[in-house]
Amino acid sequence: MVQVYLKRQRKRRLEMGHPWIYRNEIEEVRGDPEPGGLVIVKNHQGHELASGFWNPISQIAVRIVSYDTSERIDRQWLKRKIGQAWSYRKRFLAQTDACRVVYGEADGIPGVIVDKYGSIAVVQILSLAMDVRREWLVAAVQDILSVTSIYERSDAPTRVLEGLEPVVQCLFGDCPDEVEIQENGIFYLVDIKDGQKTGHFFDQRDNRLALAPVVRFGAQEKTRPDQRFREDQANQPVASHATSTRIGATVLDCFSHTGAFALNAVRFGAQQVTLVDSSERAIEQAQKNAERNGYRDRCEFVTANAFDLLREYERSSRQFDVVILDPPAFAKNRAAVPSALRGYKEINLRGVKLIRDGGFLVTASCSSHVTKDEWYEVIAEAAQDARKILRLVEYRSAAKDHPQLVGMAENDYLKFAIFEVRSR
Repeated sequence: MVQVYLKRQRKRRLEMGHPWIYRNEIEEVRGDPEPGGLVIVKNHQGHELASGFWNPISQIAVRIVSYDTSERIDRQWLKRKIGQAWSYRKRFLAQTDACRVVYGEADGIPGVIVDKYGSIAVVQILSLAMDVRREWLVAAVQDILSVTSIYERSDAPTRVLEGLEPVVQCLFGDCPDEVEIQENGIFYLVDIKDGQKTGHFFDQRDNRLALAPVVRFGAQEKTRPDQRFREDQANQPVASHATSTRIGATVLDCFSHTGAFALNAVRFGAQQVTLVDSSERAIEQAQKNAERNGYRDRCEFVTANAFDLLREYERSSRQFDVVILDPPAFAKNRAAVPSALRGYKEINLRGVKLIRDGGFLVTASCSSHVTKDEWYEVIAEAAQDARKILRLVEYRSAAKDHPQLVGMAENDYLKFAIFEVRSR
């Protein structure tokens, strides 16, 4: 088998659990590896460290698949790995009818995403090795998940780095354009063919539940003895707006996509939610979801650039009890981080200025290249410039179906925080 020798002077990332070998870490390749083929990775002394898939084009030259170099990597290996991933979800998730079943390297299957939407699976293949093993993947997903349809959304820009063209196709069964799922008691129509990524963002599932105590009361509502929100209330039906004696929060949800945060806010008692997204298609989908759940009367939909609208609302002195900021990734690579940080500061600065005293900022970043400390720092700078004091309510990361592989910082991409906002 082809042998890849690593340089003596390198960071021991592989030994710490990082599953990627970059081209500049390689000292020598002995043999003629096939694109997507299996290679043995050795240190400079010749000790075997792992086996992985070879890509002659990508800067990620080897993607590790096993630390046991004698393990057979075949169809049964892939079926076994998907079975392990599915067992993990069933152990830790209360609801597995709609969830992420496979999360790439974190589940030991490099460059593969599998999302389950009821009886339909949506797969995304982001690595050369798994692209050439597509038939293995389809068979394993059928066997393990017992789905009736499998749709492929391998149209992520990162495929170019692997030397791959975008692929969108129905791999198995009769694939619909949309599928309905239920999450946190809310129904969503998911556009699996044209929606962002695979159609729905499962990574924020648990974070959306964190809105419950934040939106149930307005910032300026007079406190009452029963105002404390108990955790067990999160799973109880919420009284309709017409019959409730409580005044819920007014909420601004920027980068709302198809309305997941907004609809959770309404479910937990928000009085009014303004959804903002630059995509007309996303807003249309959010409107459908609001109608489906009977929340249309408490939702305002705005198709606009969030940066521009935040400035407009500031000029018109519009105020909200809660502002939610869940933008797309601003930094696609490390070189884009300075620009991304300016973007995060700008939206958080404009956002906190619109929050009533005692209200809440709900803010997130999904840029893996931006660290938690860098993100926190620009939020603090935004609060300083706006003459606000922030008090951290809680900090969260991605949901349990997006496990973090220790040693792989790229897995720790999602940063989510809720802050109470006060003037100074």
